[in-house]
Amino acid sequence: MAVISDTHLGTHGCRAKELLAYLDSIEPEYLILNGDIIDIWQFRKNYFPQEHLEVLKKIIEFSENNTQVIYLTGNHDELLRKFSDVSIGSIKIVDKHVMWLNGKKAWFFHGDVFDASIQNAKWLAKIGGWSYDMLIRFNRIINWWLIQFGKERYSLSKKIKNSVKKAVKYINNFENVAADLAIKNDYDYVICGHIHQPVIETKQNEKGCCMYLNSGDWIENLSALEYRDHQWHLVYFDQLKLEKEIILSSETPRSTFSGVIDFINNNTNFFS
Repeated sequence: MAVISDTHLGTHGCRAKELLAYLDSIEPEYLILNGDIIDIWQFRKNYFPQEHLEVLKKIIEFSENNTQVIYLTGNHDELLRKFSDVSIGSIKIVDKHVMWLNGKKAWFFHGDVFDASIQNAKWLAKIGGWSYDMLIRFNRIINWWLIQFGKERYSLSKKIKNSVKKAVKYINNFENVAADLAIKNDYDYVICGHIHQPVIETKQNEKGCCMYLNSGDWIENLSALEYRDHQWHLVYFDQLKLEKEIILSSETPRSTFSGVIDFINNNTNFFS
């Protein structure tokens, strides 16, 4: 099983090329799309690049090859909530999803229900989304220059989130509320998106404990959750690996992403 969220297809911040490379590398029995996959809030007719379209085509391809695709609606794709509980082949659109994993109960939902700014002032949340997209575009320019001078990438939004006490408090509150509800309803796992903060953490209160998981995003963290061998794993896409894959693509047949990485690891002198 693979869980992704907050890809925000249709925005400048979306890292669709990397996302497609990741999707090409997996063959999940279940693909959980945990909200904000297509950014309908910021959708523009003149901006939906080919790479973004290829991601959608890949998702459909999964559904045609025995992968169960569960699309959970988020706030940026909330228009799809009109079609909740509709199934199209192996693609199912829902607002939340519950399933058993090796005898343990897992609860999937996006998480925007906890966000007061969305519930009470949606226009403010939309402005925030537009501002975030502009910040990411500006950050890309900065990172381009940093790379030219051999420096590491820098995340402006992460710096802001980590330095603003209210943002840190909001994230902690979000995680604790989700976990408390899961414990109250006897869920062993609660899996969210929305806040772009990838994590796997055990949460405990006076009533019990559960595992809180967040799949992060495909704008900055480039992260996903995978459930395999009866365990959860938090995986990150390595931008350097994608760049090496592109270098190799003209000289080696294209295979799965993991196969390319094996080749790179075994032939490190090729890049020295």
